Amino acid sequence: MAIAALDCEGPITLNDNAYEFTEILIPDGGDFFARVSRYDDYLADVEKRPGYKAGDTLKLILPFLKAFGADNRKLREFSRKTLRVLPRAVETLKALNSLIPTFIISTSYRPYLEALCEVAGFPIERVFCTEVDFEAVRLSQAEEKELQTLARKILELPIIEIPEGARGLEDLPPESRKAVERLEEIFWKKLPEMEAGRFLTEVNPVGGQEKARAVEIACKEIGTPPSEVLYIGDSITDVEALFLVREAGGGAVAFNANRYALRAAEFFVLSETAEPHEILARNFLARGKEGLHELSLNERTRSFIFGRLEELSPELIKRSETFRKNVRGEAIGALG
Repeated sequence: MAIAALDCEGPITLNDNAYEFTEILIPDGGDFFARVSRYDDYLADVEKRPGYKAGDTLKLILPFLKAFGADNRKLREFSRKTLRVLPRAVETLKALNSLIPTFIISTSYRPYLEALCEVAGFPIERVFCTEVDFEAVRLSQAEEKELQTLARKILELPIIEIPEGARGLEDLPPESRKAVERLEEIFWKKLPEMEAGRFLTEVNPVGGQEKARAVEIACKEIGTPPSEVLYIGDSITDVEALFLVREAGGGAVAFNANRYALRAAEFFVLSETAEPHEILARNFLARGKEGLHELSLNERTRSFIFGRLEELSPELIKRSETFRKNVRGEAIGALG
């Protein structure tokens, strides 16, 4: 039996919940998040540090969110108030649920996914996401002030520039190398000595290999192999899941994606709505990956652009990343 697995932010919603929550709590929080997120890209995609995975941004920012007043109630209320779904996403999720076993696999925090499930009537039992409990860690006033000072220091750093093809620290521009070295000291020397460092050891974001593992768990639950999975993702956190599904012969689709997801996928979609998900699922359910090949031949008859990634060109990367920013906004669309 075929199953569908979708990332949340991008394919279903327009938000970046963690970015937006950081933006309202921390002074210049959007810029702060962008710096940490690019450091995450460096660790996951360039250095490929053992034990680190794409999406761990969501644990790196937790000590600072806590220091600026984050708690479980605020995150829940913020998520419900700010949730923005892609046009036709609610209808599409309902259609998918009646058509094919469907899972949402998201790096986002659980309160955000709970807000989506309430709006869309989607079963939370079929959601994989990041668990976080702000009340589990108590900070002294002195530690709060120290973390607030460290946040300001991070904001003083330039955003790390990652040249195409970079494979190590030596491939970065000089100012970016210095920024990496300073962030190394903050995250892996200072924070582990603080009570807030517990967030780094106790929170496990669902990104990278955890998303691939979630696909495997979903397959086991339904009793189907990865070759029968249609996976739709858009970012660096989806790379391992897309690779898993693609290598197994399933449907690996990059939706309004950045370069990371495009490199890992076999098909791509550009769309202003969630309408393609149901169309892809119906074709995949009928004829597996061959159904997607057939659909790609008729892309001009659709209200969206769909194609096979036989060769990933710089032009297609630019086209997709520009489309992504137009749909989700410049700041969120630029995140890894």
